[in-house]
Amino acid sequence: MTYKEALDYIDGVRWYGSKPGLERVSALLEKLGDPQKHLKFVHIAGTNGKGSCAAMLASVLKAAGYRTGLFTSPYLFRFNERMQLGGRPIEDDVLAELVTEIKPLADAMEDHPTEFELMTAAALLWYRREKCDIVVLEVGLGGRFDATNAIDCPEAAVIMNIGLDHTAILGDTVEQIAFEKAGIIKPGGEVVLYQQPKSVEDVIRRCCEERGARLHVADFSQIAPEFDSLEGQVFSYRGEPYAIPLLGRHQLRNAAVVLETVSVLRGRGWKLAQDAVEHGLYAVSWPARFELVHEEPSFIVDGGHNPQCAETVAENLQRYFPAQKRVLLIGVLADKDYAALTEILAPAADAFVCVTPDSERALPAAELGAYLERFGKPVTVCASIPDGVTAAMAEAGADGVVCAVGSLYMAGAVRACFQLY
Repeated sequence: MTYKEALDYIDGVRWYGSKPGLERVSALLEKLGDPQKHLKFVHIAGTNGKGSCAAMLASVLKAAGYRTGLFTSPYLFRFNERMQLGGRPIEDDVLAELVTEIKPLADAMEDHPTEFELMTAAALLWYRREKCDIVVLEVGLGGRFDATNAIDCPEAAVIMNIGLDHTAILGDTVEQIAFEKAGIIKPGGEVVLYQQPKSVEDVIRRCCEERGARLHVADFSQIAPEFDSLEGQVFSYRGEPYAIPLLGRHQLRNAAVVLETVSVLRGRGWKLAQDAVEHGLYAVSWPARFELVHEEPSFIVDGGHNPQCAETVAENLQRYFPAQKRVLLIGVLADKDYAALTEILAPAADAFVCVTPDSERALPAAELGAYLERFGKPVTVCASIPDGVTAAMAEAGADGVVCAVGSLYMAGAVRACFQLY
């Protein structure tokens, strides 16, 4: 099986849809020799911030000398980005070999594994064969019935910021969603929690008590910002100084969760020297999270796609570009709450340029443009993402700023316009 054939096979399984439950992935992993039972994990769930947390933690573990796997979703430009080892995506031929091995086993199953279950199994098999010391494993959706939850008790279960997203599947209150995310908590485990509203924290705390797990909550009052610019941020947490290249105050909160996780890992015997932690945070790369990709005009790419993300983007635009003309290059998926998203973003925008993300679930740009007319600001509809980039930069002018936002499914295509792959 070639690389293209492997991707076509995985993509072709998409018609099976997303089916909750761990039976299929557990059965497939058993056929593969249960690779997950030979690995150590940090398991990360949450609505927002889990990718940034995973990237920072993997960078810290790598800086400390550990052979570190990173499993995230979705990807920006190439499928291989979802499975990384030591900061490098899986190679094409290796992925093809894994899928070639997995395909007959999956096809023989009466209840066929889903697309995400196949990807999870392939990644775990690869990490096992590569003798990873530890894998930073991000859930795909939810937690309780997510394919990644087929693992045993991780070194730490991390639950990031929880908000309303995927409500048709996970529930329509933050408390219901918190219960689903808390499904990654295993009996006797260590749990690190992003500081949450009391009602959400109570759900997590109750799950920990029922399962005999120890809860560690990040204390955001211990974050002391010291320097903030488009080059990055300097801050201290619990009195120790750090620097990160990621922008926005929300990334300081994400970093605080990472540092709490580092403390838990140290308690479990992982050797994470302070200089390695500092270097790992400083060296992290996590594209399309309020990422500056161009100057004159400033051009920001952000994969934000839900109301919580929109609040962060609006806050960052006003923080970093208080006096500039702000143009939003925006594309959304039809099944997302784009009404709430745009309601939050609109006050931070002087003009909109609409495009259609590369997804079968995308809302057509013309339909989005018609909707955005209600805000009384200039709206331009473009036929393609490259056309949208050009139009947005012209609208902003050399002294303005463009922010591409609304869906991770268009972030890769936007970055490609600047030869960033």
